[in-house]
Amino acid sequence: MRIIISNFSPVPIYEQIKKNIIEQIINGDLKENEPLPSIRALALDIKISVMTIKKAYDELEKEGYIKSIQGKGTYVAPKNNELALENAKLEIEKNIDKSIEIAKRFKICKKDLKDLIDILYGSDDN
Repeated sequence: MRIIISNFSPVPIYEQIKKNIIEQIINGDLKENEPLPSIRALALDIKISVMTIKKAYDELEKEGYIKSIQGKGTYVAPKNNELALENAKLEIEKNIDKSIEIAKRFKICKKDLKDLIDILYGSDDN
C-alpha cells in the first residue's frame, strides 16, 4: 500500500490518508478482504502519529470501506456497490456545481450547458 502525504496541503493528514486508501480500493489496487497494515505499522512506515492513522481507519470503517476484526487485523471490506455509486454521484455533483458556477459567471445559459453535457456524454441516451 502506498500513501502519499503532502505537508503543504490544506487538507488534514488523516483525510489525505483516507483519500489515498479509498482511491486504491476503488481502483482495485487494494482488493476485497486484503489485509491493511496495522495502525502502528503504517504510522511507522509513513512517519505519522498513530492517532492520525487511527482517525483515518475509524472513518474508513464507519464509511464501510474497511473492517476490523478483533485480534486479526484490518481488511478491505467487501465492495459495497451502492456506496461506490453514491460516492461517484457525490463527486459528479461537486463537479457539476463548479461547472454551473462558471457558466453563471460567464452568462452561459442552462440550455447551452445541457447541450454541452449531451455532446460530451455522447449520443447514447443511457
